Amino acid sequence: MQDPKDFIKKRYGEIAKDGTSCCPSCGCGVEPKDVALQVGYTDNEVNNLPEGVIMGLGCGNPVALSRIKEGETVLDLGSGSGVDVFLAAKKVGPSGRVIGVDITEEMVNKAKALASKYGYNNVEFQLGEIEELPIGNESVDVVISNCVINLSPDKERVFREAYRVLKPGGRIMISDLVTQGNIPEEFRKSFEAWVNCVGGAIDKKEYLEIIRKAGFKNVKIVSEKPYNIGISKELAGKILSIMVEAYK
Repeated sequence: MQDPKDFIKKRYGEIAKDGTSCCPSCGCGVEPKDVALQVGYTDNEVNNLPEGVIMGLGCGNPVALSRIKEGETVLDLGSGSGVDVFLAAKKVGPSGRVIGVDITEEMVNKAKALASKYGYNNVEFQLGEIEELPIGNESVDVVISNCVINLSPDKERVFREAYRVLKPGGRIMISDLVTQGNIPEEFRKSFEAWVNCVGGAIDKKEYLEIIRKAGFKNVKIVSEKPYNIGISKELAGKILSIMVEAYK
């Protein structure tokens, strides 16, 4: 199969321009804010984010469980329009920093514009690939990500990069979709399914083993539940939303 990266960039660029999407990680015919509430954001969080930032993407709320402290440096892999960056920015305070990295230029530009408009002075957004982060070694305290690593054809490289940029003792809190049971082969070969966060999703045990192989310790699932938003009948019961914590 060809690398789906260009197709993913194109589609998420369109999402950034339109402000909404329609896929398993966002839900067809469902308001973006309603999707956000369904995957774990609170009313208070949703209502206090910059207008237009919520587009119904994501499958969890990694900031809620990441125990981010004031003054820390946080990195968000695949930050999109900046939802989790802006939430984390409130936790790190003016003495901390939150960095968002995304492969889609339109998403990065949108996030930068929102940060400027709403006065988020402790954030930055960079264009880059999560398999080759534009971040220095041992420079961040926490790495978060929300329903993005499933989009990468090289997940092991993503987690090696996360390990590289973390300070000793640093941690990850990853929200993502994984599978249980066999997924029909047509979904694996479909670019559309990859964009919809299903084609690239892998078995839960394999996902955790990749994290351990990258060097992380104390790898554990802190939240797990079936994911049904926009899921087709062929995949019913086979997609899980998990939150994974691990340490360097």
